Amino acid sequence: MSQTPGTAALPFTERLDRLAEVAVRVGLGLRPGQELVMTAPLEAVPLARAITEHAYKAGAALVTTFYADDAATLARFAHAPDEAFDKAAGWLYAGMADAYRGGAARLAISGDDPSLLAGQDPAKVARANRSRSQAYVPALELIAGFSTNWTIVSAATKPWARTVFPDLPEDEAVARLWDAVFSASRIDGADPVAAWGEHNRDLARRTERLNGSRFSALRFRGPGTDLTVGLADDHEWCGGATTAKNGVVCNANIPTEEVFTTPHRARVEGYVASTKPLSYQGTLIDDIRVRFSEGRIVEAQARTGSDVLAKVLDTDEGAARLGEVALVPASSAISASGLLFYNTLYDENAASHIALGQAYSKCFRNGGEGLSEADLAERGANRSLIHIDWMIGSAEIDVDGITDSGEAVPVMRRGEWAD
Repeated sequence: MSQTPGTAALPFTERLDRLAEVAVRVGLGLRPGQELVMTAPLEAVPLARAITEHAYKAGAALVTTFYADDAATLARFAHAPDEAFDKAAGWLYAGMADAYRGGAARLAISGDDPSLLAGQDPAKVARANRSRSQAYVPALELIAGFSTNWTIVSAATKPWARTVFPDLPEDEAVARLWDAVFSASRIDGADPVAAWGEHNRDLARRTERLNGSRFSALRFRGPGTDLTVGLADDHEWCGGATTAKNGVVCNANIPTEEVFTTPHRARVEGYVASTKPLSYQGTLIDDIRVRFSEGRIVEAQARTGSDVLAKVLDTDEGAARLGEVALVPASSAISASGLLFYNTLYDENAASHIALGQAYSKCFRNGGEGLSEADLAERGANRSLIHIDWMIGSAEIDVDGITDSGEAVPVMRRGEWAD
């Protein structure tokens, strides 16, 4: 990624501090007296500490951080008894859910090794993921429903850097990845917080136009793709800054380039091909091709990782249905970098995408306020243990908005906004 002139000369510690400030002030919008629950890989300790410092400066009452250790994860797969892969720390996730219900904010630092579980038994990986997903449901529902303010940022760890830049010496790879993270997170420039304000206003203008159009569906067309995604009843487009149900304005993803909404779980028809590989739990799933009928994937194949894709789709009834559709211009800064990040937070912001699984209850009129699970289901929202984004947009894809009368209105042409 290119850098604004002069920013590369800034000391690394200052650039890291800027990212931490953006995470707290823009990502979380943390308010005085609020607690913060943070998760992070061990290699992200410097960023986690900088975020902790900025959180306390912003008036946080308490910051509690949980670290993930890759070596401990691999030890489980090497030595744990078979029945252990049907276990998960339900007590931990229940505690997190209690914290969010009590008003705590949530921050996740990503940077996990994309290939960590590549050599492990796929069946055990699937069982462990299913057990964790089931245990995580109470917390996930609060996060997906924006009951509290939350955000995700990234740290350039060595394993992640080795995956993105396999031909570079490790130190150079890490430095290059940090440059990409800093640039994508908009900390290059005189005032990163102000830059985020301008970017959020641009995304807000885009969501206002889409919400004003009240399309009933989107149609994606291009090589290997002719997909009609029906939109949920009373859906609402979101993007950039959003107001959580606790009244705090936050940016759930740092970085973000998308505007997104909720599809109708039973109104997706046609076929679609992925335009970028999906990195999932150590497996690269490439050249995904699926066909939908009545909202459900009825045929699926992939050039690589097809067995993992099949296990994902078999997670539960909602795993083969859509929970999100998002529009991203092909000229986004992340796409222009030419990098495959092997990290959904970044790769999903390089192209328009769809997500298998759980829908965001936030993406309904009035922020989904007061809607019960039954209300959401009646409007077409999907429910699942998973939420997995994969990219279907490119400079060769056109998108039309379909009105209630069946009129097709250009939304994107060759991957760029039509208006």
